[in-house]
Amino acid sequence: YAFLANFAIALAKTWAALVTGSGSLLAEAIHSYADSGNQVLLFLGMRQALKPADREHPLGYGKLTYFWAFVVALLLFSIGGLFSVYEGVHKLQHPEPLNAAWIGLLVLAVAIVLETFSLLGCLREIGKIRGAKSLKIWLIHTRNAELVVVLGEDVAAIAGLLLAFVCLGLSVMTGEPTFDALGSIAIGIVLVTVSIFIAWRIRSLL
Repeated sequence: YAFLANFAIALAKTWAALVTGSGSLLAEAIHSYADSGNQVLLFLGMRQALKPADREHPLGYGKLTYFWAFVVALLLFSIGGLFSVYEGVHKLQHPEPLNAAWIGLLVLAVAIVLETFSLLGCLREIGKIRGAKSLKIWLIHTRNAELVVVLGEDVAAIAGLLLAFVCLGLSVMTGEPTFDALGSIAIGIVLVTVSIFIAWRIRSLL
């Protein structure tokens, strides 16, 4: 269900980006597609980790979840982060006027609400596991790679959506598309930062 919801959001962002010509929206659309693919990879890792031990792998396949989580971090860095920065730089060099920006703002507002529910759900699941530990201590010591990745993606998603909403709104108020381009670059920086954190955390587990 999470995959279908995320993919539907990605399609809505893509449509809004094509209608408005917003670089920030396009960066967010690519981010959502990357998240959808990441969810498939995490599910694949969880399924493979359940395989029983055999002669070739006497300790089982549990660490496959860490491998796929690391791949997710790399995809978030390359497809999500670097593309967003590239799109923002491209828009700065070749600015285009925005059209019907209210459509983009509406799509972003709905996406912010949905991603907030997703983050709250993730934090609720983490709360069941971490007990009395603080979230910071849990992040440092947990071996649950899936929840670390999901938490990172949700935080990056909300931060990116807020940046896109603010920057697109500034472009509408000022009539200056530069703000929208800068928003795309800022989204890319957020995604790269989160992906580096996830990769560093999963590397320690590997």
